[in-house]
Amino acid sequence: MVRAEQRAAVIRDRLETELEAEHVEVVDDSRLHLGHPGAESGAGHFRVLVVSRRFEGVSRLAAQRLVYGALGELMVDDIHALEMRTLTPEQWRSLSP
Repeated sequence: MVRAEQRAAVIRDRLETELEAEHVEVVDDSRLHLGHPGAESGAGHFRVLVVSRRFEGVSRLAAQRLVYGALGELMVDDIHALEMRTLTPEQWRSLSP
Protein backbone atom coordinates (compact mmCIF):
# COMPACT_ATOMS: atom_id res chain seq x y z
CA MET A 1 0.00 0.00 0.00
CA VAL A 2 1.32 3.42 -1.00
CA ARG A 3 1.40 6.14 1.67
CA ALA A 4 -1.75 8.28 1.38
CA GLU A 5 0.13 11.52 0.74
CA GLN A 6 2.03 9.91 -2.15
CA ARG A 7 -0.89 8.26 -3.94
CA ALA A 8 -1.75 11.10 -6.35
CA ALA A 9 1.88 11.33 -7.51
CA VAL A 10 2.15 7.56 -7.92
CA ILE A 11 -1.10 7.49 -9.91
CA ARG A 12 0.08 10.35 -12.13
CA ASP A 13 3.46 8.72 -12.75
CA ARG A 14 1.90 5.37 -13.55
CA LEU A 15 -0.57 6.86 -16.05
CA GLU A 16 2.10 8.99 -17.72
CA THR A 17 4.46 6.03 -18.07
CA GLU A 18 2.11 3.17 -18.93
CA LEU A 19 -0.16 5.12 -21.27
CA GLU A 20 2.48 7.49 -22.66
CA ALA A 21 0.09 10.25 -21.63
CA GLU A 22 0.59 13.77 -22.90
CA HIS A 23 -1.37 15.22 -20.01
CA VAL A 24 -2.55 13.82 -16.68
CA GLU A 25 -4.47 15.50 -13.89
CA VAL A 26 -5.11 13.71 -10.60
CA VAL A 27 -7.40 15.08 -7.90
CA ASP A 28 -7.52 13.37 -4.52
CA ASP A 29 -11.09 13.65 -3.20
CA SER A 30 -10.50 11.26 -0.30
CA ARG A 31 -11.14 13.90 2.35
CA LEU A 32 -14.68 14.30 1.00
CA HIS A 33 -15.43 10.66 1.76
CA LEU A 34 -14.33 10.35 5.37
CA GLY A 35 -16.63 7.93 7.15
CA HIS A 36 -17.50 6.16 3.88
CA PRO A 37 -17.11 2.37 4.23
CA GLY A 38 -14.48 2.28 1.47
CA ALA A 39 -12.45 4.96 3.21
CA GLU A 40 -12.16 2.81 6.34
CA SER A 41 -9.72 0.52 4.55
CA GLY A 42 -7.46 3.50 3.83
CA ALA A 43 -8.03 3.42 0.08
CA GLY A 44 -8.66 6.77 -1.60
CA HIS A 45 -11.13 8.44 -3.93
CA PHE A 46 -9.63 10.03 -7.04
CA ARG A 47 -10.59 11.88 -10.22
CA VAL A 48 -8.27 11.67 -13.21
CA LEU A 49 -8.05 13.26 -16.63
CA VAL A 50 -5.78 11.36 -19.02
CA VAL A 51 -4.83 12.49 -22.52
CA SER A 52 -3.14 9.79 -24.57
CA ARG A 53 -2.74 8.64 -28.16
CA ARG A 54 -3.45 5.15 -26.83
CA PHE A 55 -7.14 6.13 -26.74
CA GLU A 56 -7.31 6.83 -30.47
CA GLY A 57 -9.71 4.51 -32.26
CA VAL A 58 -10.96 2.76 -29.13
CA SER A 59 -14.29 2.99 -27.33
CA ARG A 60 -14.64 4.91 -24.09
CA LEU A 61 -14.97 1.60 -22.26
CA ALA A 62 -11.76 0.29 -23.84
CA ALA A 63 -9.96 3.51 -22.85
CA GLN A 64 -11.15 3.08 -19.26
CA ARG A 65 -9.90 -0.49 -19.28
CA LEU A 66 -6.49 0.79 -20.37
CA VAL A 67 -6.49 3.15 -17.38
CA TYR A 68 -7.45 0.33 -14.98
CA GLY A 69 -4.75 -1.85 -16.51
CA ALA A 70 -2.14 0.87 -16.11
CA LEU A 71 -3.03 1.33 -12.45
CA GLY A 72 -2.90 -2.43 -11.80
CA GLU A 73 -2.48 -3.31 -8.15
CA LEU A 74 -3.19 0.27 -7.06
CA MET A 75 -6.84 -0.48 -7.81
CA VAL A 76 -6.78 -3.24 -5.18
CA ASP A 77 -5.28 -1.54 -2.13
CA ASP A 78 -4.88 2.16 -2.80
CA ILE A 79 -7.86 3.29 -4.87
CA HIS A 80 -11.40 2.72 -3.64
CA ALA A 81 -13.14 4.94 -6.19
CA LEU A 82 -11.91 6.32 -9.49
CA GLU A 83 -13.72 8.83 -11.68
CA MET A 84 -11.98 9.22 -15.01
CA ARG A 85 -12.09 11.21 -18.19
CA THR A 86 -10.09 9.83 -21.10
CA LEU A 87 -9.31 11.95 -24.16
CA THR A 88 -7.21 11.67 -27.27
CA PRO A 89 -4.80 14.55 -27.94
CA GLU A 90 -7.13 15.76 -30.71
CA GLN A 91 -10.12 15.79 -28.34
CA TRP A 92 -8.03 17.63 -25.73
CA ARG A 93 -6.92 20.28 -28.25
CA SER A 94 -10.51 20.81 -29.39
CA LEU A 95 -11.46 21.77 -25.81
CA SER A 96 -8.77 24.44 -25.55
CA PRO A 97 -9.82 28.00 -26.39
